[in-house]
Amino acid sequence: MSCGFISSVFYYLCKENILRILTFATLEKNSFYNMSTTVLKTGTEGSIWGGGEDVQPLKASYGKLMMWFFILSDALTFSGFLAAYGFSRFKFIDSWPIADEVFNHFPFLHGVDAPMYYVALMTFILIFSSVTMVLAVDAGHHMKKNKVVTYMALTILGGFIFLGSQAWEWKNFIKGEYGAIETKGRQILQLVDTDGHRVKVSEIAIASHSDRVQHEGKNGLWYESESKLPSYTVEEVIAGVEANPNVLVRTQILNEEGEKTVLSRAASIAKLKKDGALVVEGANLVRNEYGSPLFADFFFFITGFHGFHVFTGVMINIVIFFNVLLGTYEKRGHYEMVEKVGLYWHFVDLVWVFVFTFFYLV
Repeated sequence: MSCGFISSVFYYLCKENILRILTFATLEKNSFYNMSTTVLKTGTEGSIWGGGEDVQPLKASYGKLMMWFFILSDALTFSGFLAAYGFSRFKFIDSWPIADEVFNHFPFLHGVDAPMYYVALMTFILIFSSVTMVLAVDAGHHMKKNKVVTYMALTILGGFIFLGSQAWEWKNFIKGEYGAIETKGRQILQLVDTDGHRVKVSEIAIASHSDRVQHEGKNGLWYESESKLPSYTVEEVIAGVEANPNVLVRTQILNEEGEKTVLSRAASIAKLKKDGALVVEGANLVRNEYGSPLFADFFFFITGFHGFHVFTGVMINIVIFFNVLLGTYEKRGHYEMVEKVGLYWHFVDLVWVFVFTFFYLV
């Protein structure tokens, strides 16, 4: 009888607890649904702000605020790259390439020394595209669709011209023009005449007409293979220098006047015979006929990274351009997207001003 009583009490307690648990679960479920409904109400109805109801920090839309965050983070990235370039240049300040001698080409003007002219033209085109972007944003504020189309088309054109110009600049830098001799200590020796003008290796080298076998990794140290045979050997260059009494050797070491050191006639021939290792033509990530390979490494990386940003901006501008043509933003009642992509484009232009200053002016 006591066992039956205990069983009845246990059954009653279990029943009460189960009812309480089910009631609590039902209340929690209803509370969860109410909370979900509340979270989904962001206050975006009829507004370009998407960050919450009755909240608009700095009087900027949610999209513009996020664009500013991206620009800030990207600015820190470029700052790190340029700081690394500055530290490296300071470490090799006595042997860093001179920009006026590296970037002295101009389209259709072969053999003309035009230091920095084309780079200055590239910079002007990119800055002018920023001006047209400002005009497109202003036209959007006044809901003038045709003007937005015109100015955005000019901005896109300016971006394409800049990218094409940068590709042309890369091509000349990679190809080189004069050639140089790399020493066993990875220093660069350039050829000049008695007036200090550069002399092309191809103009003075005397071909020996002997076949040279390309070096293969299986036969050499560190298993490195030559990707391409140089056009001339060091012996052929030495023979050419000996046959031309007005040709001297210029090292990459800068003197007190900031000019590269030119050796005497006897010292030039002795330096080539003692330290000449191979002929270098153009620039890549390993060798650079203009001087330190680090200069080429930073040039390709930083200008390439910036060029990628310009290319991305052009692609986004094209998308926005077609949306403007289709009247998408007219229907929305604002040209917020044009303004946001304009912020990105201005940032890209501003970054180029710093890149231009670090690589070409300083």
